[in-house]
Amino acid sequence: MSHLILATNDLAEDVLRQSRLANLVVGVYPRFVCRKLPSDEQLLTELERRSAKHCNQGDHWLDDICRDYLRGFGTRDTGFFELCAKFDSIEVWVDPRPNDQLVLVWLLDLLRPYKEITTKLSLVHTDVVVANYAPESVAKWKLPAFKVTDNHLVMASRAWQAYRAETPKPCFDLLMTDLMILPRLRSALIAVLEELPDSVTGLGASEMDLLDFVNDGHTDPRRVTEARWLRDVFDEDDVQDALIELAEHSVPPVLLGDPAFDNEDRYFGRSEWKVMLTELGRSLVAREDDLWRHNPIERWWGGTLLTNERLWRWDRESRSLVAP
Repeated sequence: MSHLILATNDLAEDVLRQSRLANLVVGVYPRFVCRKLPSDEQLLTELERRSAKHCNQGDHWLDDICRDYLRGFGTRDTGFFELCAKFDSIEVWVDPRPNDQLVLVWLLDLLRPYKEITTKLSLVHTDVVVANYAPESVAKWKLPAFKVTDNHLVMASRAWQAYRAETPKPCFDLLMTDLMILPRLRSALIAVLEELPDSVTGLGASEMDLLDFVNDGHTDPRRVTEARWLRDVFDEDDVQDALIELAEHSVPPVLLGDPAFDNEDRYFGRSEWKVMLTELGRSLVAREDDLWRHNPIERWWGGTLLTNERLWRWDRESRSLVAP
């Protein structure tokens, strides 16, 4: 019996591969938070068998895998559906973090028409981040694997279409339904909704964490960006981009000590790059001002384009969505 594990992030992929729980472990982990969503066509193209469409590094879903790992099952040119067809059983190991949950609902929605794959598909929901554990420890875990049913596929499709919608309202409405068939989805949706501009300050929850870290006296950007661990919504690139964006507004809430930095210099300490709150930043920490009263916004949240005229917000007190 041949067994395939699909991981929803790259670090989990590495740990699961070393745990030897399957004949093959492969990751499928596009980023769906904090950026414009790829089109369905783009996502599908990445999973196709390699062709002239995949001319750049990162264009094909197997670009980052070592060819030796695939030996006996395929090559680095193999398409996703082609690879899945080679195995008798498939498990999707899903971390609880929001992007992993979004990858799960996208993947199930993608696979929904392929009964020859979904009939051998199971889900393993982890309560913890797999990459935080040693492979030999993970190898001993006895986590249940839930066979994928039509109910899983229907709910996943509904959630994915809600996240792709032109407003966040379908995602918020999902919170009023029974989501237990995908047990980590509710908390993931709440976490991404909290990244909408706050009803008072205009800052998402992770952005506010960055300002709170600076307000607590941290000026080293490497320390400030550790605020992302409080929520685990942003990855390393997301949080770096968020901090830079905060400093680049016409009326910024933070200042950078050396605006002529480059990525390598600032994170290896070769340039002075200190983070400081401005007057606006201090007002935002005190919840006495609104970032978008001073600045233009054009930002994607799922399928929603946020602008000053079309600014959906999140009320953290009532935990509710605020329409423009």
